[in-house]
Amino acid sequence: MNLHEGDVILEKGRSATTCTRCLWPKSAKGTIDVPYNLSSSYRTSHINLFQSAMDEYEALTCIRFVPRTTEKAYLNILSARGCSSYIGRTGGTQTVGLNVAGCMYRGIIQHELNHALGFVHEHIRSDRDDYVTINFQYISPGFWGIFKKAVTNNLGLEYDYESVMHYDRFAFTNTRGQPTIVPKPDPNIPIGQRYGLSALDVSKINRLYQCDVCANLLNNNNGILTSANYPSAYPHNASCVWLIRTPSDQVSLTFSAFDIQSSPNCVSDYIKIYDGPTKRSPVLLDETCGTGLIPPIVGTTNQLLVEFSSDSSVAGVGFKASYNSVQCGGTFYTPNRSITSPGYPNFYRPNLRCTYTVTAPVGKRVYLTFDDFELENDYYCMYDVLWVHSGDMQYGPYCGPRKVLGITSTENTLSLIFKSDRLNESKGFKASYTFI
Repeated sequence: MNLHEGDVILEKGRSATTCTRCLWPKSAKGTIDVPYNLSSSYRTSHINLFQSAMDEYEALTCIRFVPRTTEKAYLNILSARGCSSYIGRTGGTQTVGLNVAGCMYRGIIQHELNHALGFVHEHIRSDRDDYVTINFQYISPGFWGIFKKAVTNNLGLEYDYESVMHYDRFAFTNTRGQPTIVPKPDPNIPIGQRYGLSALDVSKINRLYQCDVCANLLNNNNGILTSANYPSAYPHNASCVWLIRTPSDQVSLTFSAFDIQSSPNCVSDYIKIYDGPTKRSPVLLDETCGTGLIPPIVGTTNQLLVEFSSDSSVAGVGFKASYNSVQCGGTFYTPNRSITSPGYPNFYRPNLRCTYTVTAPVGKRVYLTFDDFELENDYYCMYDVLWVHSGDMQYGPYCGPRKVLGITSTENTLSLIFKSDRLNESKGFKASYTFI
């Protein structure tokens, strides 16, 4: 096997940004379908990780990684050859090496998939000398080729220090503590992340493959999202998504303004929120319109997808929301689900404050029962504690190992507030609810 640049299976002259025959073809539906086959050596946890990595492409681009059936050109993903890939489409069976021993990270998977789509490393693009300095004195001569500039079509987009395709500052250094790649003019700019696609990675894919999508990636610890033109009226016939991906913990989304054309069952304009990176993820907030604020939304992971759609008639002002990350909590709109403390049935973490909010349809109430309950024991529940709130009613405090009786909300919402202190954790609780 001939590896180039550390992880590229070499076929000379191949880069989809300069080689149109290396592009994957567009289907009649306007999507780029990339067939793949996963080795049977991957476990369920690995397969779920692959799906999560591929789901981001589906949410933000027209790329669709689809299980192979009879296609002759496809990605054969194996737990071998380290982390490696060909550049672009080869036209036959092409290996993508993603070893279970060191490649099972979302950003590494996406790095190799981006190679297969036709992208080279960011630090070798043709204009890189304007943005980074390569310290060849700290690179052994046998590895200099890894840092050789390529002839690239940069698609009219700026250099991306945050790209999942960028190497880190100490890549292939032969001297401990001495960087091989130094950003300029600010040498402290972070490079070499493997959390996932960057916003510019998404833009490059969409521009290279001429994807007709309205998609936004929000990947900071916190930020703001608004409908187009806000606070003026949003455009007609819009169809946009925002994928929020915080570096860790769970996404919390709070609306400060909401004005979307009202219609029966929100068939005209609406916002919809998914608990994950694609429209196949569980729905946190179903199609919603009208005016008035939406209760705070907390996802179960660090990814949340916001979908907005408008028709050709009346338009409202739109929406404005802020997002950040929280350690725990959740928002529940769908009937008949379970709620657990973080890590249940393993011990929860210290110093937590978690809010779980259940909202039933207007006219219904929430009936909550506890299947298991064990917090730190204290007569006055001064340390680890659970409270349940509904309207003006407050239930609790609950702590220790105990049986908690069923609770019926006084209105259509009910909240659980769980707190732990710095000592003496336990396995927590498992609750279930239904709408009545």
